Amino acid sequence: MVAPETDYTANVDAMLAAVTKKTKVVFLANPNNPTGTYISFVEVRRLHRGLPPNVLLVLDAAYAEYVRRNDYESGIELVATNENVVMTRTFSKIHGLAALRLGWVFGPAHVIAAINRIRGPFNVNAPAIAAGIAAIEDVEHQERAREHNTRWLAWLTQEIGKLGLKVTPSIANFLLIHFPETKGRTAKEADAFLAARGLILRQVGVYKLPNALRMSVGTEEANRLVVAALKEFLGRQ
Repeated sequence: MVAPETDYTANVDAMLAAVTKKTKVVFLANPNNPTGTYISFVEVRRLHRGLPPNVLLVLDAAYAEYVRRNDYESGIELVATNENVVMTRTFSKIHGLAALRLGWVFGPAHVIAAINRIRGPFNVNAPAIAAGIAAIEDVEHQERAREHNTRWLAWLTQEIGKLGLKVTPSIANFLLIHFPETKGRTAKEADAFLAARGLILRQVGVYKLPNALRMSVGTEEANRLVVAALKEFLGRQ
C-alpha cells in the first residue's frame, strides 16, 4: 500500500492511517525520490512512535549526504535506540559508485542477522568493497560534491523557474520539473526535444507524474545546456 503525499511530500498521518494488523514493514525515503522533498526528524520520530513495535520502519537515506537542513537527520540515532528501525544508505549518489551496486545498512542485531541468513554469499565483490572503503575516506571529494550540488541546485531551480516551469523544492541532487499539458509543451515532448540534443532527463510516469521530468544536477556545462535547451523548447510556439 502506498500512502498519499501532500505537496509531493510524505504525509505522516496518511502513512499511519494506512497501517493495519497485516503491516510488517513501513518504508520512508527521506529525502524522497523523485521529488527531492523531505520530512523533519521530528516528523520521522512521530511516525515511529505511531507504529506498533512489531512493525519495522525502514529509512531510505540514499541522498542524506546532500542535505543541509538543521531539522534533518538520516536516522542513525533512531536506529541506535530502537529495535524496529533500519537505515539504508548507498555509494551510488555522492560517492559516484553506482555501477558497483554497493550500499550499506544499519540496524538492530536481530534484523541484520535475518538479512545475513537470506542474502547471497557473494552479493558484494572485493573490488566494490575496496572502492567503498576508499570513498568513505575521501572526505574532500564528498565536500566538493556537496558544494557543487548546493550551488547548482539553487541555480537550476531559479533559472528553470524563470522559464515559467514549476520546480518542486529539492534538498537532494536532483529536481522535479513540472510541465503544462499544453500540446507542444508537455513533459514527453520536452524529453524528446532534450534527448535529441544529447540531454537525458528521467521520465517519472511510473511514479504517477506523467507531466514532470526529473533532472540530476550535472556539470556546469550540462546544467547550462539543459536550461538553454528548455528555453529553446518553450520558445518554439
